[in-house]
Amino acid sequence: MSIENRTVLITGANRGIGRALVEEALRRGAKRVYAGTRVALIHPDERVTYLSLDVTDQAQIEAAAKTVESLDVLVNNAGLAAYDNLGDRALLEQHLAVNLFGPHAMTSAFLPQLVESRGAIVNVLSVAALASLPMIPAYSISKAAAFSLTQSQRALLAPQGVRVHAVLTGPTDTEMSRDLDVPKASPESVARAIFDGVAAGDEEIFPDPLSAMLAPSWADGSVKALERQNAALIG
Repeated sequence: MSIENRTVLITGANRGIGRALVEEALRRGAKRVYAGTRVALIHPDERVTYLSLDVTDQAQIEAAAKTVESLDVLVNNAGLAAYDNLGDRALLEQHLAVNLFGPHAMTSAFLPQLVESRGAIVNVLSVAALASLPMIPAYSISKAAAFSLTQSQRALLAPQGVRVHAVLTGPTDTEMSRDLDVPKASPESVARAIFDGVAAGDEEIFPDPLSAMLAPSWADGSVKALERQNAALIG
């Protein structure tokens, strides 16, 4: 799935990895980039179309789906991460609303376009989906749930020709992780690696130095083997 001459929709497109993905899609020759954000966005490139889009707002999602007539790649990038100790259930529910139910709602709304184009869904997750970060447990829980969602979507949508990718990011130099005192990859390098992974057909994409340490053993590991075994049950 090359990005050249494709139509791409990116949520959370106004900053961080989302903004870098918009620029990288343009650099790779995308025909149209829909930039979904909660705040107004003006871009000098005429190929960019702003969509007023809060992924927790079903009415906005449905309006966006009516606006976008055709779509090749949906990038579910919008996310929420807040420090907590699991003492506030409302905060956990907020993380699930954005990080789990947001991608689910987006995929459901845009599935007809993606089936028509035999396109791809890219869910931007985190290595915290695999090993919880105890300083942001609500985020970790929501990303673990979103990883399970991604695996389920992959199996269920494969017969319709739609590919589903999980991006397992490590620390990235964005506003979301500004208080995390560890080495971080640049959003630009992560965006390049994400689209490289989509082009290569990688089901799991490890786009930075920390997450890349997991890649060599992943494809032939026990978790991936069990996923394939489970997916075969619906074949």
